[in-house]
Amino acid sequence: MRSTHATLAATLALAVAGTALATSASAQTKPAMEKCYGVSLAGKNDCKAGAGTSCAGTSKVNYQGDAWKLVKAGTCTSIKTPKGNGSLTPKA
Repeated sequence: MRSTHATLAATLALAVAGTALATSASAQTKPAMEKCYGVSLAGKNDCKAGAGTSCAGTSKVNYQGDAWKLVKAGTCTSIKTPKGNGSLTPKA
């Protein structure tokens, strides 16, 4: 009985270690992100969107110039919207 518990404990320890390694590996492969202004739809921004808003999901109109969304680094200015391309700085 004692060896069964030891085997179970060793198996569990290996499973936990494997999960920790997989988690840290996936964290390392996450792409770099950047704030991109003027690309989010109304209510879909990631955080503060200027006067009258407080945080995520509070933008009032589509493509609000001072509302940002996190996008993969290096892609923001190539995102096209009906109001122009995305911007790395707030739009008026």
